[in-house]
Amino acid sequence: MNAVELCVGAGGLALGAAKAGFRHLAVIEDDHSACQTLRENRRQGHPLVAGWPIHEVDVRDFDYRSILTSVDLLSAGVPCQPFSVAGKARAHRDKRDLFAEVVRAARILRPKAILIENVRGLRRSKFKEYLEYILLALASPELARDPKQSWRDHFKALIKQGAMPTVRKPLRYDVYIHLVNAADYGVPQCRERVFIVAFRSDLEIQWQLPKPTHSLLALAWDQWKTGNYWRRHRLQRRRPGRVSRRMASAIDSINESDLESPLLPWNTIRDAQRGLPGARRDAKARHPSNHVFNPGARSYKGHSGSLIDEPAKTLKAGSHGVPGGENSLIISGRKIRYFSVRECARFQSFPDEYIFVGSWASMMRQIGNAVPVRLAEVITGAIRRHLELTAISRRTPKIANIEVGQVRNAC
Repeated sequence: MNAVELCVGAGGLALGAAKAGFRHLAVIEDDHSACQTLRENRRQGHPLVAGWPIHEVDVRDFDYRSILTSVDLLSAGVPCQPFSVAGKARAHRDKRDLFAEVVRAARILRPKAILIENVRGLRRSKFKEYLEYILLALASPELARDPKQSWRDHFKALIKQGAMPTVRKPLRYDVYIHLVNAADYGVPQCRERVFIVAFRSDLEIQWQLPKPTHSLLALAWDQWKTGNYWRRHRLQRRRPGRVSRRMASAIDSINESDLESPLLPWNTIRDAQRGLPGARRDAKARHPSNHVFNPGARSYKGHSGSLIDEPAKTLKAGSHGVPGGENSLIISGRKIRYFSVRECARFQSFPDEYIFVGSWASMMRQIGNAVPVRLAEVITGAIRRHLELTAISRRTPKIANIEVGQVRNAC
């Protein structure tokens, strides 16, 4: 199946889609450092990146008519800063709001499916009306917004069109929106993100998000009920020391219940670090790549490090440099250290052989902006299966109200 991705960044979403079996006709990104990372992995012959046509260009300047092959999946990790809690939350007033470009691409490419990822802040009450507008614009991409038209006027036009009967069949999409925690799918990081999934209406697909495979309750059970977690890591079982509020609540729950979770335990930092040596101080050393110690980490109010026996806190891109609190590990007391780039890459489930290029701050920003590869593979894999099942059902002839004798005669 063919895919086109906008705002590809360092390639987390695209890698997941490639692992799920999608072939990229174009990956589009305007950040030079991210494009260097993509090109370096292509040069190194990474099997998932080897054939990617990389376009270092603003998506607003890309000509989608240059893609002559039919597109099954249009995906995009549109910039999150316009909707992030940490940002200025300017939404449509922020020039980095690129949702309209996904709509433009859909109008031209007519993909069978669309996938968009963004921060959970997109669902904040202050953006409620604008989010409704985004979803409606995706549902009816053929009704293009006039350059002189405000988004509110376009919103009214979209609502009006939906209420009016039409002679021809316009391009329409059935749109779904989900809030997903990456930890629930085996990613060693608590990372809540919004995913918008859409299918072309003529395909009549009934979408279902894959069910979670991992849980916090199962981790609490594994650590503090059976002790299997500590045995796996060859550590002495111990009583809970410093834990997050979320973990403390889970421990209380398992102490009050004898029912073990049917899901797998959340993966932790200790799980993700398995087999990884201590970070080097020599930046020229090559194995493993991007695993270099950087001094100077500090915590401050509201921005403390992560605990080793829980998933990492949400990695952030750091608009004003590397965020010391989020991208660091608590060693003891108030002492913390920065995660290496390779550790952060593992928390985002990038393969160890995947190389990042650029300054330290740039690499951390690329990883902080990425979609976890494992989560991307889960969701795009489900999209692919839905498309395949639909294709199979359309090829299968339907036999209805035929007597047994008629079937025999037909055979």
